[in-house]
Amino acid sequence: MASGLKSSTLELLKRFNRAFPQFYEQFVSSEIQLQNLRLAYRLYKTRRAVIELKPEGSKSALHFAYRNQSFLLSDIFGVLAAYGLTIHGLSLYGQIRPPMLVFMKLLVSRGSKALTEKTAENVCRAVREALGGRFEVEEMLAVEFNLDAGLEQVQTEFYVDPVFHLPALVIEADNQPGLFYKVMYAIWQEDLLVVNANLLVWRGRTRLILYLLGPNESLIPEYLGNKIAEGVRQRLMGK
Repeated sequence: MASGLKSSTLELLKRFNRAFPQFYEQFVSSEIQLQNLRLAYRLYKTRRAVIELKPEGSKSALHFAYRNQSFLLSDIFGVLAAYGLTIHGLSLYGQIRPPMLVFMKLLVSRGSKALTEKTAENVCRAVREALGGRFEVEEMLAVEFNLDAGLEQVQTEFYVDPVFHLPALVIEADNQPGLFYKVMYAIWQEDLLVVNANLLVWRGRTRLILYLLGPNESLIPEYLGNKIAEGVRQRLMGK
């Protein structure tokens, strides 16, 4: 827990953290916890999704905060694919109790460079429009990608994480255009809610570990999780 804070802020932070999985306070830095609290306050004041893209070294950092819903990531990653952005890093923290907020940071680039100010503005506007149902992500992507084409060399595995005490889905596939959008679209089709995510890109392969809740924010029993893992794999392979 962060030191040097007012007792009232510490108490507020403790109450805020109770809505997250058990591991959140233990494994997430105090700096990120405070940042997420500030983002939650902005959400409360504005009633609008927080969507910001700022330069961070040779890349750009997309910060996002909103109420978690199964279609969110599909829309966001669809917009990023439509703008031809490369994803280098992902951190995501979602609450498992009301108000079910989700906080995400994505490191992205275009042509191995940070986004221009104009492109960043356009991406943020497109994400907001997509969330409002005014930007047809699939329609725009269909111009660039064959959305019916399956991914290659896909592996999926379901397990219940013994440390985080959450259902987890591992997805591994060759790097290819539209990969993240297709993964998140498959997750949406299964009506799953992502509450934490880890990303590893290595030697032409992408490995995603997604910690999930099932329909109606329920825990997923193992027998159902194995069916979901196979269902996601079939969707990703275009079958």
